[in-house]
Amino acid sequence: MISSFIVTIPATIIPITIAAFAAYAFAWMQFPGRDWLFVIVVSLMVVPTQLAFLPILQGFSGIASWATALNQWLTDCELTDSCQVASKSFASLWITHTAFGLPLAIYLLRNYIVGLPKELLQSARIDGASHLQIFTRIIVPLSVPALASFSIFQFLWVWNDLIVALYIGPNNSSDLVFPIRLQKQLGTFKDQLHLLNASAVISMIVPVVVFLSMQRYFIRGLLAGSVKGG
Repeated sequence: MISSFIVTIPATIIPITIAAFAAYAFAWMQFPGRDWLFVIVVSLMVVPTQLAFLPILQGFSGIASWATALNQWLTDCELTDSCQVASKSFASLWITHTAFGLPLAIYLLRNYIVGLPKELLQSARIDGASHLQIFTRIIVPLSVPALASFSIFQFLWVWNDLIVALYIGPNNSSDLVFPIRLQKQLGTFKDQLHLLNASAVISMIVPVVVFLSMQRYFIRGLLAGSVKGG
């Protein structure tokens, strides 16, 4: 459970934060190639996770080899046999989940932010507010429903993820996330269904609590833009 929280919380906060900045830039800032860049970001949503496993693993292995060599050069790790840098870790899961969650997050948040009243932003610009001040004081408070809605989706996806954690996550028995623990019980307790059922219920408690605590924002985010006010 602790390992799942260590993976899920940063893997939810990081893409939401980056996507919010990117969505504001795509919605209200003018820069060369903005529309084409947004099309490229949206097109990344069609890339399946399984297709990217090999290049991702190769990339993390190369980074780990480089980090190991740098560790040997800068420290005396040979004395303690601690030079090796693992290619599979919590950080690799954070990066992978962030990369695959960003396209959808940017697309949804951009469509929400672009529908906000232009008069608010124009008034803020007239008052001398910078883009950062507009984003932090106007856009973020008004975008709470959209941010919360995607946070629920991202949290549930990362919490229930098995394949990415199995191939890219840490292999240490103490760092395995809950879905891998549950999958390993299929071979251990296959004739003791009450234990499997108990584990499944435990894995469901956290997503249910998260959804119930944020459902009001979730509903507001789904209904945003569906009705035009006078």
